[in-house]
Amino acid sequence: MAVRGLLLDAGGVLIGPVGGRWNPRYDFEQVLARHVPGIPDSSLPSAFAAGQALLDSTSGTADRTDYHRVILQALGIAAPTPELLAELERPAAGLPVEPYPEVRDVLARLHADGVAMAVVSDAWPDLDDLFRRLGLRDFFVTLVISAVLGCRKPDPRMYRAGRDALGLSAADCLFVDDDPELVAAAVRLGYQGVTLVRDPDGTAPPATRWIASLSELVP
Repeated sequence: MAVRGLLLDAGGVLIGPVGGRWNPRYDFEQVLARHVPGIPDSSLPSAFAAGQALLDSTSGTADRTDYHRVILQALGIAAPTPELLAELERPAAGLPVEPYPEVRDVLARLHADGVAMAVVSDAWPDLDDLFRRLGLRDFFVTLVISAVLGCRKPDPRMYRAGRDALGLSAADCLFVDDDPELVAAAVRLGYQGVTLVRDPDGTAPPATRWIASLSELVP
């Protein structure tokens, strides 16, 4: 695909969660046990679902402390200590995410070919720091982060902030996301769009154009 600019989602496209879970962080159970021992594992799925409901209900990006409070409330912890909340806010001992296997090589090749790239992601503000720690930040002109911009995809401002930073028109940019609805929204706004489907599970492919790996973006 010959394009001048790429707008790339982060989670599910460039990076995946260590341990296979996006939210809460992979060491949530260990942090919780240090502060409130004895919480049964059987109570966690419904509490995590309550936290996800908060994330899904907001037009912007939910405050992370509010998210943790909802989970803790569902676990019967109505008044969590400041120490517990602070540890959940601090970076984990190990990185909570990792790049997919092909990502680093693909980004290096695209960068060498002069393709301008931006991340456009519904994420918390620490995404920029995570990309620096992963050694990916220098590939991108900018990271458009919903918690910083104050809106989430498919708000046109998210896409526009990415292409403005690249100095390109919408038609010159290819938007890549693992959510076909967000790709379709970008296409309606005049962007090129493709859905990344990393693990086809036998369901019908999305109506949008799709690829199975970022490797398909390079010759």
